[in-house]
Amino acid sequence: MGHCRIYCLGKWHLLYYLFSFWPLVSGQIRYSIPEELQLGSFVGNIAEDLGLDARELSARKFRIVPGIGKTYLDVNLDNGILSVKERIDREQLCGSSLTCLLPMEAVVENPLNVYRVEVEVLDINDNAPSFPKNQFHLEISELASPGARFPLECAHDSDVGSNSLQSYRLVGNQYFTLDIETRSGDEKLPVLTLERALDREKEPTHKLQLIAKDGGIPPKSNAAEILIAVQDVNDNSPVFSQSVYRVSLHENVPKGTLVIKLNATDLDDGSNGEIEYSFTSHTSASVRELFDLHSKTGEITVKGNLDNELNRAFEINVQATDKGSAPLPVYCRVHVDITDENDNSPEVTVTSLFSPVSEDSPPGTVIALISTTDKDSGENGEIDCQISNDLPFKLESPLTNYYKLLTVGQLDRESIPKYDVTVLCTDSGSPPLTSKKIVQVEISDVNDNGPRFSQSSYTAYVTENNVIGASIITVTASDPDMNQNGKLSYSIHGDQIHGVSVASYVYINSDNGMVFSQRSFDYEELKSFQFQVQARDSGVPSLTGNVSVEVVILDQNDNAPVILHPLPERGSTVMETMSRSAEPGYLVTKVSAMDADSGQNARLSYQIGQATDPGLFTISPDTGEVWIIRGLVQKDATKQKLIIVVKDNGTPSLSASMTISLSVIDGDAQLLSDGSGFLDDAAFKSALSFYLVIFLGAISSIFLLILIVLAVKVHKSRRGFDVYSCYGDVCCCYRPRRSFNGIQKASRNIQIPPNYVEVFGGDPLSQSFRYGTNSTLGCTKRDSRFPDTCSSSAMAYKGGGGPNEKYDYLHSQAPANDRNTVNTEVKQPNA
Repeated sequence: MGHCRIYCLGKWHLLYYLFSFWPLVSGQIRYSIPEELQLGSFVGNIAEDLGLDARELSARKFRIVPGIGKTYLDVNLDNGILSVKERIDREQLCGSSLTCLLPMEAVVENPLNVYRVEVEVLDINDNAPSFPKNQFHLEISELASPGARFPLECAHDSDVGSNSLQSYRLVGNQYFTLDIETRSGDEKLPVLTLERALDREKEPTHKLQLIAKDGGIPPKSNAAEILIAVQDVNDNSPVFSQSVYRVSLHENVPKGTLVIKLNATDLDDGSNGEIEYSFTSHTSASVRELFDLHSKTGEITVKGNLDNELNRAFEINVQATDKGSAPLPVYCRVHVDITDENDNSPEVTVTSLFSPVSEDSPPGTVIALISTTDKDSGENGEIDCQISNDLPFKLESPLTNYYKLLTVGQLDRESIPKYDVTVLCTDSGSPPLTSKKIVQVEISDVNDNGPRFSQSSYTAYVTENNVIGASIITVTASDPDMNQNGKLSYSIHGDQIHGVSVASYVYINSDNGMVFSQRSFDYEELKSFQFQVQARDSGVPSLTGNVSVEVVILDQNDNAPVILHPLPERGSTVMETMSRSAEPGYLVTKVSAMDADSGQNARLSYQIGQATDPGLFTISPDTGEVWIIRGLVQKDATKQKLIIVVKDNGTPSLSASMTISLSVIDGDAQLLSDGSGFLDDAAFKSALSFYLVIFLGAISSIFLLILIVLAVKVHKSRRGFDVYSCYGDVCCCYRPRRSFNGIQKASRNIQIPPNYVEVFGGDPLSQSFRYGTNSTLGCTKRDSRFPDTCSSSAMAYKGGGGPNEKYDYLHSQAPANDRNTVNTEVKQPNA
């Protein structure tokens, strides 16, 4: 055996067939090797034969994909040598076929190519001919005539070609010779021929030797012994109508299906004419497993599963013998062809898969290489593969039974992160069979989406005096990309606020978008401000998104009311005077205050906190006007003390207070109160000062005359507009009153806007004038001897211009911190 292998090894040869070039499958090579080579034996340098660089085999993932069954060959990726990996038995692989091929594919990547490789396994003479048994027993009647033929069972040699069975030789006596009968497929059937008549009485048995020899070098042979017993008188043997029968059957026919009914005849009578059918001893085990022969009827039926893919034809050897004392067998052959049925679905294999695929891959990118096979033959084995048309992929077939899966459109991971591509492969049989293979294609992400905020803009409301570092608002952005491409960081951008960088007002957590205050806000200084928040992803290159954030400062009641009028000139108590003859409703004084807050926090109310005689005075909670509610009697004290409390409407409420000391004067002489602002010298407060009365009366008359002239002049020139007169930045404003007694009583019915109070003088002379103050306007100092007019103010005209016409007070903003200014409005009583 070893010498034969060495001899055959010397006959190796390499055949290289170059086929037409396809995009992936470049060609085909064929090697020829003898069977039974030792493991590791050299087959060929496949890298050199394919024109590949052996040093790149590992990097390009070179591999051998077997066509069917086990992997018998292996490739050394260091040098490209193809060698034997498993024991190769040609007879086991290919049986009696003259040509034995091992199909396989060589796959290499970067770029992807597939090469068809065929290895032809050559037969060596490793099997000697063998008979089904060592001894053959024949019973021949002594009446057998010379020339009678007795077929013998054939020897079998698993080798093919010249190594198969070639000849028989008979070693025996003068009664028999050997004749060789050739049948289909070059099968040689030994036939024993009777040369001389037998005489049982002289020689009852004969012993012969049959030798079978193959054509190998050196040849192999085997022998079987033939024992012949000479029987008496049954001189007619059964006869078949033909020596060879041909039958066709479809594969997968049910068990019990009738194949053929044989009929042999025997001219003898009785038991010599009764025929029995049986398989010859040379019938293979596979035939016995698949077919059954009825011994009396000669019916051959199916008892196993017939498969065209395993065996396309069977040859059944049948003998018929009678029941005579010396039965004479007769032989026939039944050739059964198995026709193919479409009983095998296509097999789909993903040879190579490149996944994940970048979402920016161009059309035409190769995703996978797919191969298909079908065990059926003819049209039943022709395969066509398709995929759904609504996918961004397509199939191309560069070679029969090979397909490429390619991209045909743009991929978007954010829309579809993964595709399950179902490849449907259908054969051409009737009915057609279909197989499917699901190819999972994952899409990898690229940074093609910028951050997007959940709102187009954000507004945060923060109460003033907030805690530094407290959270103001959280902005949220999202990015449909994944991993680093979707990881966001936040930052603040914006112009300066009042000359200070926005970063000194707020800062942002870069991870979660939470905005915090950097300072405590003051509503009175800053009502609102804006800045930009930018969200940036971590992709390369990074993408950004911006959103505007407005912070609105909400007012808090953090400013107490400030009393503007009257103000004490010395000490902490305001000094006022009043006549003991004052009637109920007499206006003692008017308290004016302001509050730097806004809204309800700046809405003020006045009340008397403490009084010497609580039943003597009352105060308007809205205007701060203090009146007498009853006439004074002699027993009332000449010194009255009032504590006025001013409260805002905030929560909690804040307040301010002042103390007014009232001096009650007997007689008709009346002086302006110290809180009215007309007197500067303490000497003028004396009730006995006659000069003060004369001076004030003269001044009041002149001033009233000027006001009347100005009012008439303005009324004529600007009918329908507000009545006012301006001198530089100072304007005088007039409002006609509806009654003469309105100085004491009408003020209770006037609706005064927030932060606006009216101040009346404390004596009859001062009651001819009326003054208005507003906490938000810049006005003249209270230390003036005469009422100054408000700056930058106007009168909104309301009415028809008659004697009862009315003007509403309008004002413009003045600095809030000018807390010692008074805006005065002079109102003229109706004449």
